[in-house]
Amino acid sequence: MRFLICGLGSVGRRHLQNLISLGEKDLVLLRSGKSTMLDEELSSFPAESQIEVALERWKPEAVIVTNPTALHMQVALPAALAGCHLFLEKPVSHSMHRINELEEALNRTGKVCQIGFQFRFHPGLLHLKRLLDEGTIGEVLSTRVTWGEYLPDWHPWEDYRESYSARQDLGGGVLLTLCHPFDYLRWFFGEVEEVWGEVSHSGSLELDVEDMAEVGLRFTNGVVGSVHLDYLQRPPSHWLEIVGTDGTIRWDNADGAVQWWSTTTDAWMSITTPDGFERNHLFMDEIRHFLDLVGGNAKPACTLEDGIRSLQIVLAAHQSAQEGCRVLLDHDL
Repeated sequence: MRFLICGLGSVGRRHLQNLISLGEKDLVLLRSGKSTMLDEELSSFPAESQIEVALERWKPEAVIVTNPTALHMQVALPAALAGCHLFLEKPVSHSMHRINELEEALNRTGKVCQIGFQFRFHPGLLHLKRLLDEGTIGEVLSTRVTWGEYLPDWHPWEDYRESYSARQDLGGGVLLTLCHPFDYLRWFFGEVEEVWGEVSHSGSLELDVEDMAEVGLRFTNGVVGSVHLDYLQRPPSHWLEIVGTDGTIRWDNADGAVQWWSTTTDAWMSITTPDGFERNHLFMDEIRHFLDLVGGNAKPACTLEDGIRSLQIVLAAHQSAQEGCRVLLDHDL
């Protein structure tokens, strides 16, 4: 299979190396020339600078979309219209503009689209979902997520203020960049029906996007949730707590472990990640899954519709913050 990788920042290069590790050799690059990373590892691959030329000349079967968020549709839509399978990094885009065209193109060609929410492949979260599905803590009542990381520490080799995460014109901001919890909470609890939020520009990082956000969620099944996101915390912190009628479940990304207490055990139980587990395993598993999807050997773990729903939550949180109101989500969009 021939892959076209569109965007060679850190995540694009990660997918490139993982595809190579999985034995894929027919790889073409779409490059803007704006990456701040060294080029030596890319010199052996054919490269193009325009999506239309790349699609016409190389005719890839699958396209990996890893360019900045605000530019996703500029490559995803032509690739879908050309009949390519898509691996589309999260978030789907920075707005809903032209997303309906992308859906229509994929429906017309019958090609698959996987969204890059790699936490769906985390062994701890997979176990947590099994606990929920088994009713371990009874009826779920509420949930809370906290995720904060100091943005200047993410890519020490570049000026963080020039990264896509920090720039409004590239689709940055903490809500879009750290939108993973909106996806995995939907995975656990189903659709969100109401959103309220506050965003903050602390000024300490000299950004034109929000660097802190508090988001409230009400799910259709009655679960109430809250999500805190920021670019400011040191040391980094990413954890989840779920409270039910018969117990509590906790997960911490620092070690990947899951802890739970239930009325049946009357004690804290725990499970750790497998020996040797590291962060890149999530990305390896999601790209393996994409290969299985393209081969017709799996059902999608995270669909374009999933990506759209998470984007709607982010946009609703921005709307709520701007207008000072709660926002009801329209799931018919």
